Amino acid sequence: MTARRAPLTAFLIALFCGAGTALASEEPLPDFAECMAAEIARYEQALQIIAPSEAQNAGFPLAEVGGVEFCGTVGIVICDRSENPLGCQRALAVEQDILRARVLDQLPAPIQDDATDSFAQQLYGTTWALAHGMSAGQDCAGYQPQLEMWCRAREANGRLRAAVMAWRVARHLGTVPPAAEAGWIADARPQRPRLRPGEGE
Repeated sequence: MTARRAPLTAFLIALFCGAGTALASEEPLPDFAECMAAEIARYEQALQIIAPSEAQNAGFPLAEVGGVEFCGTVGIVICDRSENPLGCQRALAVEQDILRARVLDQLPAPIQDDATDSFAQQLYGTTWALAHGMSAGQDCAGYQPQLEMWCRAREANGRLRAAVMAWRVARHLGTVPPAAEAGWIADARPQRPRLRPGEGE
């Protein structure tokens, strides 16, 4: 292993071992698709409740995609607990790339008009370009199989995050329909409220 790869390897081990430990005591984990449906539903709800006119002034999380990263991490933890971790993570990477492609299909090309562009329109042009960016190459080759598949699943999640970031801005601008209506995500299942400490069923 080269000196350049050592920090990344240590990071991957710490990230996923830590995530597995942190999530081990929680309720059964949602699978990736269910997690993503809930994440997109939260954004759709935020649009209806907040509906800011200027995202930078309202503090609206216009392009925040930490939830997408969380769903990817949960997916990897589920794979680590499965009987076939490598095959599961390979399938997770493919699932994320397929979802990314479906999101990109929904995104219109940005229209550049510097005289009238709002903050959100300018941000959309940037995020659209990021979402359509080309890979510089395979960064995961050469690792041990488990670390390589972790890396591939993480790279796929990064590509998906970029696509969802652009979609969120487009959704804010009203240039794309709701995700479930467009058919690239399922409707989220209703979530039961968590009990407060001391409350019974």
